[in-house]
Amino acid sequence: MADAALRLESLFGQLLGVPLPVRVRAWDGSQAGPPGTPTLIVRNRRALRRLLFKPGELGLARAWVSGDLDIEGDLYTALVLLSGLFWERGDDARTLAQALRDPDVRAAVRGLVKLAGPPWPPAPPREEIRRPRGHLHTRRTDRRAISHHYDVGNDFYGLVLGPSMVYSCAYWDDVGGTLQDAQRDKLELVCRKLGLKPGMRLLDVGCGWGSMVVHAAREHGVRVVGVTLSQEQATYARKRVADEGLTDRVEIRVQDYRDVRDGPYDAISSIGMAEHVGAERYLEYAESLHALLRPGGRLLNHQIARRPHHDESAYQVDEFIDAYVFPDGELAPIGTTVTQLERAGFEVRDVESIREHYALTLREWVANLEADWARAVQLTGPGRARVWRLYMAASAVSFERNHIGVNQVLAVRTPESGVSGMPARARTWN
Repeated sequence: MADAALRLESLFGQLLGVPLPVRVRAWDGSQAGPPGTPTLIVRNRRALRRLLFKPGELGLARAWVSGDLDIEGDLYTALVLLSGLFWERGDDARTLAQALRDPDVRAAVRGLVKLAGPPWPPAPPREEIRRPRGHLHTRRTDRRAISHHYDVGNDFYGLVLGPSMVYSCAYWDDVGGTLQDAQRDKLELVCRKLGLKPGMRLLDVGCGWGSMVVHAAREHGVRVVGVTLSQEQATYARKRVADEGLTDRVEIRVQDYRDVRDGPYDAISSIGMAEHVGAERYLEYAESLHALLRPGGRLLNHQIARRPHHDESAYQVDEFIDAYVFPDGELAPIGTTVTQLERAGFEVRDVESIREHYALTLREWVANLEADWARAVQLTGPGRARVWRLYMAASAVSFERNHIGVNQVLAVRTPESGVSGMPARARTWN
């Protein structure tokens, strides 16, 4: 067969109900589709078997991670063009059943099955997490999920994140500035919102590689406890603290936030950690942090948010992210987060959306990864490197198109007297 691409273009168009907006190159070298667009490379028939066996986002993810599918040309443009054609349609039984009532769809599926050939089904790539049975967000399952994502290797994260080693949205005062400057500005913004002063005691929940604890101790003279579930992060952070000469003011623990018992703290920072907590545990998370703060103490909760759905009971987690990136991670609308913090007893004083800043940050991380791709593959393997490239690029597009956002929520444990200690004018942060 020397016309596989033409056949694929026709079948995908028939299946989706619209022409495929990108060019296709098939395993036989044939090409078809609109010129001047990114090219979807279908390297082998196994890619089709992956899509047919698991239609929707997970099948696409498996084909991408294994290298059966690839994109030639601008990845961001391809993601925008393909958005909504495959993964946003969903692949639950009801959606498939409805689609298969259409005779054109059934004919397209039969054509793809014939083109794909045996054997069925392909095994998932080894990078896909294998899930044990049991409840989500226990201490054990959270440790396992965190290890899957963060214990990829400190050298790999250093390549992607750059010298700042901050794995959360930067704060870009100047779009022409450097990633390192923007991450420093984000950490300083958090410190100012928390009103940190020398001698205060700060808890950094999900401290990562120690960037926040080092900045707060060095620049603001506070004493800091940082907790993480990642052994690799803790090892890196402890060395960093020692190199900065801050061991008398900073302690790094491998500890679940639910096991912190040595409050009260004057302030708590939680930067890019709450996404791992889960909807069922979120009130417990908020109540735990509230109990650890002194009256008048502040919490800065920096968290990615999704848009609310008309039917929240039908919301499903992102299959690719759940299987390959953040196992058991859950995003909530910002309104839900604020409500839960208030239910826990916090007074929410400020909510700042910095959505566009995360798109800029992610593009910088992708550029770092692509610039040293061979080293990234050497450090973590081709499949894992492909996971990170796709998830970061797709996330950048999602932030740019307002599919997801990120917010800094400043809350205070207001005393019974009602005197919060917050500045009279919003966002003076002193």
